[in-house]
Amino acid sequence: MGDPVRLEVIVASTRPGRFAPVVAEWFLRAARADGRFDIGVVDLLDTPLPVDLSETPEAAAYRERVAAADAFVAVTSEYNHGYPASLKTALDSAKREWRGKPIGFVSYGGLSGGLRAVEQLRQVVAEIHMVSIRETVSFHEAKRKFDAAGETGDGAAVDAAGRLLRQLDWWGRHLRAARAAEPYPG
Repeated sequence: MGDPVRLEVIVASTRPGRFAPVVAEWFLRAARADGRFDIGVVDLLDTPLPVDLSETPEAAAYRERVAAADAFVAVTSEYNHGYPASLKTALDSAKREWRGKPIGFVSYGGLSGGLRAVEQLRQVVAEIHMVSIRETVSFHEAKRKFDAAGETGDGAAVDAAGRLLRQLDWWGRHLRAARAAEPYPG
């Protein structure tokens, strides 16, 4: 199997009172328990990226982190049938660093569970030459799905997280080997 896949989990919501930490911590526990990943967290609340995409030391450090990763998971909410502006800024703040790498999605929201945001994100990540993992974890009416300890009894989500992690590991390892053998043509 070789070195573990370097996975960066991007926590997208930056709103006051956000529910993102509950969902992200649940997913991080699942990913750490999996054992196949070297995991980092990029919380966009704590990542000062300029919305005008200007060059800053923080943006340069962020791009270096993206470049060093083998795979990504975006934990995203859905706002007004879309994903957070902070996530769009994060995606636009790097370019070649994303190419030839897989990304999975853990979404949450009201009745849609964030799936409309994920469908939009699939179009965006295709444009920046990423591979979108088919399996998605989605929490419909998310605040009702977690207990006070941040655990969920949502069996479908638990099962989906396992499948997502298996697929992410496969894509992460194989695309890392492919990029090492021959630079991505883009």
